[in-house]
Amino acid sequence: MPISNLHGLTAAGVSVWSDQISKQMLESGELARRIEKDAVTGVTSNPTIFANAIGGSNDYTSQLHELKSAGMPTAEIAKNLMAGDITRACEVLASVYTATGGRDGFVSVEVSPTLANDTDATIAEARDWVKQIDRDNLLVKVPATADGIPAIRALVGEGVSVNVTLIFSLERYRQVMDAYLEGLEDLHRIGGDLSSVFSVASFFVSRFDSEVDKRLEEVDGNDAHDLKGKLAVANARVAYGLFLETFSTSRFETLSDQGARPQKPLWASTSTKNPAYSDLLYVESLVANDTVNTMPLDTIDAYQDHGDESPSSFDAVDIVRATDDLEKLEAVGISYDDVVDTLEREGVEKFTASWLELLDQVEVA
Repeated sequence: MPISNLHGLTAAGVSVWSDQISKQMLESGELARRIEKDAVTGVTSNPTIFANAIGGSNDYTSQLHELKSAGMPTAEIAKNLMAGDITRACEVLASVYTATGGRDGFVSVEVSPTLANDTDATIAEARDWVKQIDRDNLLVKVPATADGIPAIRALVGEGVSVNVTLIFSLERYRQVMDAYLEGLEDLHRIGGDLSSVFSVASFFVSRFDSEVDKRLEEVDGNDAHDLKGKLAVANARVAYGLFLETFSTSRFETLSDQGARPQKPLWASTSTKNPAYSDLLYVESLVANDTVNTMPLDTIDAYQDHGDESPSSFDAVDIVRATDDLEKLEAVGISYDDVVDTLEREGVEKFTASWLELLDQVEVA
């Protein structure tokens, strides 16, 4: 019997990552406690998380003033503060990284979302993060935009571990996996160590329901009504089916023989936005081996309180049903392609707004 509900989730093959980090979590020992008691084995971050952490407390005040007094530019101050927290989190999770042989224990830092449509600048900033933080268990987050795809290949080809973020589209997800494999092949050609590279593909979940449900409200009929609250899970389950297909091919087996690891699907945006739905909808419905679920602390606490201690994984039959559900979306007159294009564009815009908000907070501090 698992020692906690979250340990039961990890026994089913799900890595629990915290979608939250702050100086307070590090200095109080909260992150270390959650690793021990809540089965947390990783941390993700983004501009919104840091904007909330830095703007919502006085924990960074003295460091902010010190860096400003030294004449450091605003953007560099923000990155310096982020790097401090990320580096410390990497150190706290180093034991997990070692114990799992480099298969878990990662901390993610995001390339500035203002660069989402600039391949070369994305690559350059990712290299800067790797150099500045210099920890084996660092993941650099690169958005799955059209211009992000070649950056993913280039970075993996250099041996950089990448968290591919802002994935909504199944077609874009195929491109992400292909870029990862191409990067591994590039790395192998130059004699690089494929076992040193780790990657996750972050599929955003709840935002999909938020957008689709809004559109379903405008469609008459029971067929549309019955789809509400189902399609985000369906989209993710179909994505997992693509993961199983891609990483069981002879192409990947050749790379695996050289030490390569599959790029794990990561379920992001898993807090429930609609209060009419279960607060654990996007956790309990997406249990599958070799996946990551990154949750804000409230969702972690909710699962620990009333989540299934022995969750069952969805299976091949569930993936077929999920495919049918996505086809029904088109049948009621809603374009899947338009939904995912909207979500990707808005995702970049929201993260960019959070980055600019963070810079404003640093500027006025």
